[in-house]
Amino acid sequence: MREETGSIDYVIRVVDRPSLIDAQAWNALVQSHGGDATPFMRHEYLSAMHESASAIGETGWLPQYLLVEQGTELIAACPLYLKDHSYGEFVFDWAWADAYQRHGLNYYPKLLCAVPFTPVPGARLLSKNQAAQELMLRAMTQIARDAKLSSAHVLFLSESDRAAAVQAGWMMRSTVQFHWTNREPEPYADFADLLASMQREKRKKIQQERRRVHEQGITFTQHAGAGISERDWDFFYRCYTLTYRAHHSTPYLSRDFFRLMATTMPENWVMFVAWKDGKRVGSSLIAVDMPRGAAFGRYWGAVEHIPFLHFEACYYQPLDWCIANGMQRFEGGAQGEHKMARGLLPVQTWSAHWLAHPQFARAVADFLEREGAGVESYLDELNERVPFKAP
Repeated sequence: MREETGSIDYVIRVVDRPSLIDAQAWNALVQSHGGDATPFMRHEYLSAMHESASAIGETGWLPQYLLVEQGTELIAACPLYLKDHSYGEFVFDWAWADAYQRHGLNYYPKLLCAVPFTPVPGARLLSKNQAAQELMLRAMTQIARDAKLSSAHVLFLSESDRAAAVQAGWMMRSTVQFHWTNREPEPYADFADLLASMQREKRKKIQQERRRVHEQGITFTQHAGAGISERDWDFFYRCYTLTYRAHHSTPYLSRDFFRLMATTMPENWVMFVAWKDGKRVGSSLIAVDMPRGAAFGRYWGAVEHIPFLHFEACYYQPLDWCIANGMQRFEGGAQGEHKMARGLLPVQTWSAHWLAHPQFARAVADFLEREGAGVESYLDELNERVPFKAP
């Protein structure tokens, strides 16, 4: 596909696997987004999804990576997938798919720009300017039209991506996540300092939960980067699969994915291991971006049920680590209003949507307008009951 914008001639290509993309050029685009960049858009992370068979055509994620080139230079790119389901996205469009089916139309396959299984907001339309972002959005709609697809979607956009999508006429959808932000201008000195900033009822609840875990003889060790051994990874993966089994589900990520992470991106992981009577009983894993001071809650599991262990492993241990290491924020992942009681506050996140069918597009636009008003009201309600003391 070739497109001219003014006097500039671009070539737009689609490739079906990350190994066909120059990793250095891709990562340079990621880095150019500054604070909007996340480790999950790195070539190594996306390649691991593919090479480990976690996100491939056989699992419903057929790669269709979009590249915009000027001569030999990669000037814009984004991770695209043909999806034949909506699992692993965390922006729920099952009702849209059901409506298509009830009208005798196919919703799948659809075109999706996202990081598989990773609901972390950040740059999706990698480029150095909004014009190139809008060019990629036009290319997505053209790809969808040519292939007679129902729709195209971009999930967990950055503000820059959102502006480009609005300018391109895409429909916007919002949802709510819960993030912890370090205090400014004076960061928290330690976890006790964080607790001291909270309302008495919330503070006592956290203290009680931590005490209950301690009284059961639970201790934790922390393992970071290359200090996470293969044995640590093996135990973590066992815990990870048990979490899915408890919910009668199948893990999205294979053991090979984490093996690749340990090899290609070790500096981006911190693991917390729970011990009882000299044996490992649980584990949680967070991703970290040290240069940007950001941490991201990812996965956890336990080999036995221990009351309140989930809160300790997934929130209190990571927050303690974040404070000790001067991190600016900790993102708790998708959903979970209970996170507010642990010091994580509501944050609005965005996705962009384009539907080919005019009547369905109008119906979805009406739905999103009503849903958006509800999200705004929900945010107002949440912000009225933050767990921290009034300034």
